[in-house]
Amino acid sequence: MIIDEFNLNIDEIVGTDRNFLKKHNNIYISDEQISILNKYNINIEKYTNINELMYDIENCLNDSYEVLEDLEWVSQILSEYNYYNNTNK
Repeated sequence: MIIDEFNLNIDEIVGTDRNFLKKHNNIYISDEQISILNKYNINIEKYTNINELMYDIENCLNDSYEVLEDLEWVSQILSEYNYYNNTNK
């Protein structure tokens, strides 16, 4: 789409479905984050709350000899979401 001589991609402006949060067993998570979890054999369907999921992600990160930047990103996003939505302030 061209607007005022700028070539714009609507997906870059609005985002894609992979970035939107969806509810899975009371956990709000995006498809992109789920695909990263699946990469490390973490099945979102077995978790009933975000704290259990974050605990297993941290265990996976601590047990790895490699730096898992994508999994660290998911952990950070979930931690921030948990803080802002589930912490009494």
